[in-house]
Parts: sequence; C-alpha cells; structure tokens
Amino acid sequence: MNVDKIMNNLEKKHPGEVEYLQAVREVLESIEEVYNENPQFESANIIERIIEPDRVITFKVPWVDDEGNVKVNLGYRIQFNNAIGPYKGGLRFHPSVNLSILKFLGFEQIFKNALTTLPMGGGKGGSDFDPKGKSNAEVMRFCQSFMLELWKYIGPETDVPAGDIGVGGREIGFLYGMYKRLAGENTGVLTGKGSNWGGSLIRPEATGFGAIYFAKEMLAARNDTLKGKTISISGFGNVAWGAALKATELGGKVVTISGPDGYVYDPEGISGKKIDFMLDLRASNEDIVKPYSFAFEGVEFHEGKKPWEVKVDIAMPCATQNELSGEDAKKLIENGAIMVAEVSNMGCTPDAVEEFLKHKILFAPGKAVNAGGVATSGLEMTQNAMKLHWNSEEVDSRLHEIMCNIHAQCIKYGKGEDGYVDYVKGANIAGFLKVASSMLDMGVI
Repeated sequence: MNVDKIMNNLEKKHPGEVEYLQAVREVLESIEEVYNENPQFESANIIERIIEPDRVITFKVPWVDDEGNVKVNLGYRIQFNNAIGPYKGGLRFHPSVNLSILKFLGFEQIFKNALTTLPMGGGKGGSDFDPKGKSNAEVMRFCQSFMLELWKYIGPETDVPAGDIGVGGREIGFLYGMYKRLAGENTGVLTGKGSNWGGSLIRPEATGFGAIYFAKEMLAARNDTLKGKTISISGFGNVAWGAALKATELGGKVVTISGPDGYVYDPEGISGKKIDFMLDLRASNEDIVKPYSFAFEGVEFHEGKKPWEVKVDIAMPCATQNELSGEDAKKLIENGAIMVAEVSNMGCTPDAVEEFLKHKILFAPGKAVNAGGVATSGLEMTQNAMKLHWNSEEVDSRLHEIMCNIHAQCIKYGKGEDGYVDYVKGANIAGFLKVASSMLDMGVI
C-alpha cells in the first residue's frame, strides 16, 4: 500500500474535503504495516473499497417558520460501510455541516463501531439547519420535513440514526414521531429515544461516562488512577457533562468547561450543583459558557480562549473536530500534562497528535475514547429488539465492560517494544481488521 498515492487519487476525486481526507490519511498511516502483511487485503482491493462510502444521499428540506416564510436547508445521509451490521451513526444539525465533515464522521464511525464488538456498520448524516433560536414548532416542522425524505433509506436492520450536535431528545422525538407515522410501525429505527418510548437509560451520559472509563483504563495500564488528577474539559453539553460527572465520581477534579465565547476556570472543581448548572446552560439554548462565571464565586472567565493553556494532569477535548492544535499540545506538554483523551471526534489536529506521540504522552483517539455513546445506542437497539428495558445499573455495567474491551484491543495492537502504547495505531488496526475480514468473507459486493 502506498499511502501518498492513494491519498493523491482520493484528493483528485474529492477536492477540498479537508476533514474527510485527514481522517482517511490517519487510518491508512496507522494500518499500513498490517495491511502489507496481509496480501489478501490487497488482492481484494479492500482499501479502495473501504475509503469510499456505499452511498451518499443528499436532499433538500423545505419547511415553514413561525412567520409563514418558506425556508430550505440541505439534508444528508452517508451510508459508509455495513460489513458488520446496519449503518449506525448520528445526525448533526449545525450550520457547519457539509459533505466533508459528514464523510469524515461516517468514516470514523466504521472503526469506532467495530471496536465496540457490537454488530453495527458506519454511517452519519444531518443538515445545515441550526436549531438554536428556533421555536419548538419550527424545530418540529423541520424534523418532520427532514424525515419525510430520510425515512425511505433507514430501518432497524438497514440504517439506525442517532443524535449528535444539535440533535437531542427533542429532535429525536420529532423525527421518530414522523417516521412512525410514515412507516406505520414502532421499531428501533432511531436511538436516543425517550425512556418512556423505547430509549435506554444513561444514554445522554454515555459518551462522557465511557470516555472516563477509557481514561481510567489508560491510567491503570501505568499503575495510576484518576484520584486527585486535575482535568480540563472543553464544551459544556451532554458529553462534557457526562465526563465531568463520572470523573468527579472517580476522584478527579474537572477545572474547565468552554463554549464558543471562551472558557471558564474553576480551581475548586466542577462538582455537585455546578455540574447540574451545566444542564441549565445547555437547556438555555444559548451557545455561551460565560454565565457559569456569574453563578459561582472564584471562577475566572477567559473570553475567546481555549482551556488548553490551564495547567492540568489530563486534557479531554469534548467539543468538536480539530479543536486542539499543535501549539495547544506544546502548551499542555510544557505544563506537565500526562494524558490527553479525545472525546470529540478527531478533536486534535494532526500536528497535535504528532507532538503527543513524539513526547510519549498518553494519547487516545476519539474513535476509541468516545465509543461509549454509540455502544449504548447499540444496547438500546438490543433492548428494542428484545422488547425489554434494562435498569441503569445494567446498562452502565455493560458500557463499562465494552470500554474495557476497547482498551484491551488498543493495547493488543498498539503496544510497542518499549512499552509505550500508540492508541491511535491500536484502535485503527483493531477496527480495520474486523471490518476488512468481514468484507473478505462476503466477496466483492
């Protein structure tokens, strides 16, 4: 396999799709050695088949606002690879949504889902619609119009979307209601549903919980624990909230959260009613974190800045892709950080990852760290199929077990002779081998 040649050809086909190309390069560079050791992959042309989505569905979404004005947004569903199960991946409603971002997310989802060991393929979708500032009625009308087109392409054994940025319980409810009416049946076709109508307990917390369970395993591999560690987190939504909740429970101290307006530094730690306040911030539907600094004493607000300048033991980007740069990485290393775990998808730029690996900092990629969200969605699918409802302790126990198994796979394929674990390499190889072997078994389709 010649990575540069493959990437040059891919860039010619998909010029300007920066995030997608970045994601593909990261995986190819990680798996190059194991790929070349298995000539059956080359003869079946697995790489060229796996880096292109099975299909890209694009559609217009017309809807009417509260003033009677007709609006039009773009809708997408990327069905990337279903070698090991139905397409599975979230829907993102945000103005930044475009084909490149969704293809990068869908590509990452293939390997993330494979790591969970659950039978789920990779997909992603969404729209450039912005739910912020919209009334409930406007969001409902948009979701109904979006599903009017999407429902033809999804199903419990075909493609099972979930939530993502801009798609929470409210949006999933409106989407599911429209699907149910169109299909004429109740099925497990969406995950992140309300607990009263087929949803799983602890789903909102699952990504953050799973990330902390993974971080705990990373430290345990070095005979260390989370107890007493200071942690910087970005974002303040469900993912950051779940991470702050579980990190505090396990003895860590979260000292930052952030938004597009800047970050807050709370040296006493974000715990108790402060974690509850994160939910109030989220519910306000305002994409700002500054109100936290007014609500509690001794808190600093740093306008327009990122939290990676704070001296901490552990950094966990929880917001969006490429939010932690090479310069941020150098600052964290200078300040003595011992671990960085991506909770957002591809949260660190390639030069940041290079810095962490060069300095032998414990670093793990989003496809491993944040797999707890989709794992719990998989558990929701299982509960729907079995027509039962597990309690929160059972779901949490299964989530913990899955995250420990993902960590073990990363160790298996990423541990070097010097004992340092390259979690990027480990996660990519483990996920790739499962999907590629499945594709071989099924022939050229």
